[in-house]
This record gives sequence, C-alpha cells and structure tokens, in this order.
Amino acid sequence: MHPEKLTDVYTVTRLNRHARLLLEGEMGAVWLSGEISNLATPGSGHWYFSLKDSQSQLRCAMFRGNNRSVTFRPKDGDQVLIFGKVTLYEPRGDYQLVAQTMAPAGEGLLKQQFEALKHRLGAEGLFDSGRKRPLPPHPSRVGIISSASGAALHDILTVLARRAPHLQVILYPSQVQGEAAVPQLLAALAIANRRAETDLLILARGGGSLEDLWCFNDERLVRAIAASALPVVSAVGHEVDITLSDLVADLRAPTPSAAAELVSRDGEIQGQQWVQWRQRLETAQRRYLQSQRQQLLQLESRLGRQHPERRLQQQAQRLDQLQLRLLRGWQRRLEQAGQRLEAARLRLQHQHPERRLQAGHERLLRLEQRLASLFHSRLGQDKHRLALAASRLDAMSPLATLSRGYSITLSRGQVVTDAARLAPGDELHTRLAKGEVRSQVLEVKGDA
Repeated sequence: MHPEKLTDVYTVTRLNRHARLLLEGEMGAVWLSGEISNLATPGSGHWYFSLKDSQSQLRCAMFRGNNRSVTFRPKDGDQVLIFGKVTLYEPRGDYQLVAQTMAPAGEGLLKQQFEALKHRLGAEGLFDSGRKRPLPPHPSRVGIISSASGAALHDILTVLARRAPHLQVILYPSQVQGEAAVPQLLAALAIANRRAETDLLILARGGGSLEDLWCFNDERLVRAIAASALPVVSAVGHEVDITLSDLVADLRAPTPSAAAELVSRDGEIQGQQWVQWRQRLETAQRRYLQSQRQQLLQLESRLGRQHPERRLQQQAQRLDQLQLRLLRGWQRRLEQAGQRLEAARLRLQHQHPERRLQAGHERLLRLEQRLASLFHSRLGQDKHRLALAASRLDAMSPLATLSRGYSITLSRGQVVTDAARLAPGDELHTRLAKGEVRSQVLEVKGDA
C-alpha cells in the first residue's frame, strides 16, 4: 500500500474511544452474574475485581458513589448479581463493566424475578388504582388470613380490641412462609370468598427478608387477590417491605397493626380516605417515576458518550492502578533494602570492631614484647659502649695524669704553661692528685 492511498489512519486513542462508544451504545446496561475474584479496594474507595464463570472472566470496576449502597462486604469467591454498563477503559484498551448495583446471587435473582413479574402484571393493569375498591365504611365482621401463632395476628387483635371491641373477627389460618404457604394462602382466600361471611379481608404477616416474604410475590396469589370478591387489605412485613400482594390489594397497610387501625375506622373515615388517596398517589407517582426513569436512562446513555464523568472515572481508575503499582514497588524496594541490610549485617559481623580490636590488642602485645627485647638489647649495647668510652676518657683524663705524680698550676684561673707569663709575687694554685697547694712566685726563670 502506497502512503498516498491512506485516507483515514486511526490513532490508538481514537480507536479506543470509538470502540468504547460502540460498546456503550450497543450494549448499554446489562445484568450479569458470576464469581468475584482478584478484588482490590484501594484507599480511594473504588472497587476493582474480575467477574468469572467456568470459562471466562471480565474486568469490573465499581466506583465509590455506587458501592456505598451495597448492603454486604464482597470478597473473593462470592457469587453475585451485578447491574452495570459495558464500556472500555481507554488508557489501556481494557474491556470492562462499570457496576452500578451489586447483590448476592440468590437475593439478586429474586429481585430480578420480582421486577420482571411486577412489570408483566403491571402491564396487564392488575396494579391500576382504578380497579381498587374502597373499604366498607362501617364493617361489622373482618376476616384475617395469617398464621394462627404469629405476632401479626396478635398485633391486629390487640388494636381491634382497643379501637373496635364490637368488631367480629374470623381467622382463616395459613402458613405465611415456605413452600406450603402459597397453596394454603390460596385455599384460605378461596374459603373466605366462598363463605362470604366477612365484609373485608386482612392478609397479614410480620417482617422478614425477601426470601421470607417471597410467597406473597407468587403470581397465583396476586391474581387470586385481584379476583377476590371481598376487598383485601395487605399488611405484609414492615413499611419498607413491598410485595406484589401489596400492589394488587385494594389497600396496603405498612404493618399489621396499621391494617387493624385502618379497618376499625373509629370515626376516622377521613383518615382512611386519605390513606387510600395516598396509595393511589403513590401508584401514580411510581408509574410516573418509572417512565421518567426510562427516559432518564436513555438520556444518560446519550450523555455518557460525552460526559466528563467517564474521563474522571477512567482517571480515577488509572490513579488507583498507579497507587497499587507504587505500593507494590515500595514493597519490593523495602524487601530489597531488607536483603541489603541483612548482607551488610553479615559483613559487619565479620568485620566487627571487637574482632579488629582483639587482633590489634594481640598485635600490640607482640610489638610490646619486641620493643622490650630491642630496648634491653640496645640498653646492653649502650652500656657496653659507655663503659668503653668511660675507659678511654679515663685514660685521657687529667686526673689520671695527676695520679701518676703530675700536677696542674693555675694563675688567675688559667693553666700556667709558660713561666715567662708569670711575675714575682703572683699567686699560684697547684692541683695535685689529692688536694691543692696555694703558693707565691718568688722568682721567674726562663728556658735554660
């Protein structure tokens, strides 16, 4: 290919950006299940991990703003369900998933099933506020479908005894958890409708996990509640717990005790109507929010192609990777420094000052011994030379001459060697071998 024929040459950056836009535009947000591995949680608060199954794995990132809502602490080996957007990390060209939500695999699948069934039944109109019936203004007999030994029944009876002691109660006992719960709930609902001995029904259970309340999301029970000839009040779980039975019932109470207060009236008809209006408003609001959410997701998808948050996320991810590399580098340097320190310690141990001092001390002792020996030898030699010198000096000493009968005559402190230098009357000092003689010159004679 000749250079002049090249019309559009991609840079690596341009290619990666184009690939990211294609992935985000075509794939968008997906649900993904798998096992967590290689989980890293740097100081920035972001999470980085791989999601794998028996044959493949995928890099994932979950940034701090999203992982704060995760209700459990993930670890390597956890099976999870993740919702996120497929994208590409441009600086390295890595294909990855940016997670938005995370749940344990079991609970996550239940939530997914819940949302799918909710969407399908809602599309059929089962949750429409228009098909819900108002409760009788002055009921005389209330039916309760619940466990005969549960706390929910006790709470309802306590409130009814206080607020409406004249109100009759009929219990249709049923399990409210486990595999046998749905058939028993359906049977109790059918019996209550067939007998038609109550003005309305309360479907009640205490709080619990999503799995504990799962029987109240069963499609058969939801359709049976929708088809009930008697108005149904759903009082399942706590206020934060939402089941499909709550959505299809004519009225949803946040707790079993609240259900008892709603049906007992006690002159609070306006309050009851307000609750119904609130339920209808909540339903309408949920629908509106759902439509707005879908529109928002579409806008987010379009915005995500050019949104600076992408670049910030990529930069944050790159920063975390650099931090991890720096940490590993420092660890290696510390290990190498430790090895060098150990080698230096061994060398120092071989050349320790104590050993050198010991060797120096031994050498000093040897030198001292040699010095003493040399000193005594030199001293003997010097003594011998001194004795010889003294002997020679003694032989040449004037004192030795005096001892042989000679004398020395001094005049005015000088040795007299010439008589001509003396005059009569001069005082003389004559030194003998033993003692001195003082005399006076009487006469001076020259050489003969």
